[in-house]
Amino acid sequence: MTNRKITYRLYPNQQQTESLTELLGLHQRVYNAALEERIRIYQEMGKSLSFASQCKILTQWRQKYPELKKLNAQSLQVTLKRLDLAFQAFFRRVKRKEKAGFPRFKSLQRFRGWGYKTHGDGWRLLAGEGLRHGCLRLSGIGYIKIRGKARTLGEPKTAEILHKSGKWYLSVTIECQPQRVCGSKAIGFDWGVEQFLVSHDSHDQIDSVKNPRHLKKMLPLLRSLQRSVSKKRKGSKNRKKAAKLLAKQHHRIANRRKDFHHQTAAKLVKENGLIAFEALSIKAMTAKGGARKRGLNREILSTAPTQFHALLKSKAEEAGAMCVEIPTREVRPSQTCHRCRKQEKKALSELLAYL
Repeated sequence: MTNRKITYRLYPNQQQTESLTELLGLHQRVYNAALEERIRIYQEMGKSLSFASQCKILTQWRQKYPELKKLNAQSLQVTLKRLDLAFQAFFRRVKRKEKAGFPRFKSLQRFRGWGYKTHGDGWRLLAGEGLRHGCLRLSGIGYIKIRGKARTLGEPKTAEILHKSGKWYLSVTIECQPQRVCGSKAIGFDWGVEQFLVSHDSHDQIDSVKNPRHLKKMLPLLRSLQRSVSKKRKGSKNRKKAAKLLAKQHHRIANRRKDFHHQTAAKLVKENGLIAFEALSIKAMTAKGGARKRGLNREILSTAPTQFHALLKSKAEEAGAMCVEIPTREVRPSQTCHRCRKQEKKALSELLAYL
């Protein structure tokens, strides 16, 4: 049994939208208050608050502030757990001597949503046959219409209410047994910007997948929307409207990119039982270059190879296919003979001769 997520679109009425916005604001204030409490305790006593300690403090807050009684107790614990995970990641980066990135206070616009631990405690999914469409029952709000469907049937476990670009979503984690089938071929592919993938399979066929360039196609519109935001007075309603339109466009591009990744990864797994690709360090590839490399860095990040590799590994695991990530620094494919495995540094002119 594995865990998978289903995302439903919520269609609340006006009253339910106001209630959801109020709950979002309360969770955001609890998150910021808990972060402020951690900072204060460390400054005064020199020690860090644990997740368990903050859960005890949360009980006192619920007694002191009546508005917090509207919120499910377990959902508040999920909000505190997110803060605890942010601190764990901060200390992990400090230990590795990386850029620390201390947890920040979040505005309402940057606070994504809240979660629930157990199905039936504060929320209940009432979907139709095959977990298709239906409604969601939320404590204190009532029944909200939802649209969406599951690829694999399973038992709902946890849930998250998300707010993106003015729309509400329900992300449900289900426990299921995925039934994906893989092919019999073996394939190796190389990621790129001009062509998203160039592959060579065990049947000696070379194929390529064109880069759809979702971001580049929409750059003129994005620049126009960004200029519109910058011209508006800060804090004005017109600026908020313009920012919402810009966020909506970015969200649309991200959805198109993810859909392309899902379809490409599913096709590779369906046709092949062994998939090999090189390990990439996108951070190192886009770290330098300045203004002269700005366009290339944007295109590299726009293809999102890390997201694609993660989806490919997940689908390969579901289908029982083997997914091999080749360490490029050790193997050095451009400098290694495919027969004797001898490594010899080649000039750029020699490498271009193979293209």
